[in-house]
Amino acid sequence: MAEGEEAPQGPVRARLWDGPTRIVHWALVALFVFSWVAAENRWMDLHRLSGYAVMGLVLFRLYWGVCGSQTARFASFVRGPKAVIAYARTMATRDSVEHVGHNPVGAVSIVLILLLLVAQVSFGLFAVDIDGLESGPLSYLVDFDTGRQFSELHETSFHGLQIVILLHVAAVIFYLVYKKQNLIHPMLSGKRMFPADPGLTFAPWWRALLGVVIAAAIAWFVSKGLRL
Repeated sequence: MAEGEEAPQGPVRARLWDGPTRIVHWALVALFVFSWVAAENRWMDLHRLSGYAVMGLVLFRLYWGVCGSQTARFASFVRGPKAVIAYARTMATRDSVEHVGHNPVGAVSIVLILLLLVAQVSFGLFAVDIDGLESGPLSYLVDFDTGRQFSELHETSFHGLQIVILLHVAAVIFYLVYKKQNLIHPMLSGKRMFPADPGLTFAPWWRALLGVVIAAAIAWFVSKGLRL
């Protein structure tokens, strides 16, 4: 190799997902299951607390999607219909183009889950049960019949979440078995192998802390019925 010539760069194990993104991802998984179990067993106090925690996490993820690290930002993975369709056409092939972070089809799943979580939490805030005994913190802003409608929408959005999450899990298994791409490990470790260093940028810790404070404050204020 001639003097001054750089050595060829081989595959490298580099950072892909930051800590806040991974923590929110797995915390939402755990809280979704817990909220489900709590509702089925009529543990409504725990169900409400879990819902407030989900609200805080979703608020943080929305903030992080704008102010967070490169791969966490919506601008880095949300694409238009043409890009989604073009990528979907390659999914049947084992060697389809890999994307740094979420691929265009996966991005649709992420956005749908976030939107359904926003709907699920929002409906629950105004929901009233059939006896009028268990109510969301904002149910006082609507009449009983409207509160019951919100309760039904709360349940409907939950079923929507079940479907989208099932499809999301199926896609992860499809990539693992058929395409030999492990999407789970990077979301646990934060790192994956790349042909070369992708040169990703990551947000500083103070920005994550600011997001936590903002999300927690809003979630607490809403849980108190918008009353200080």
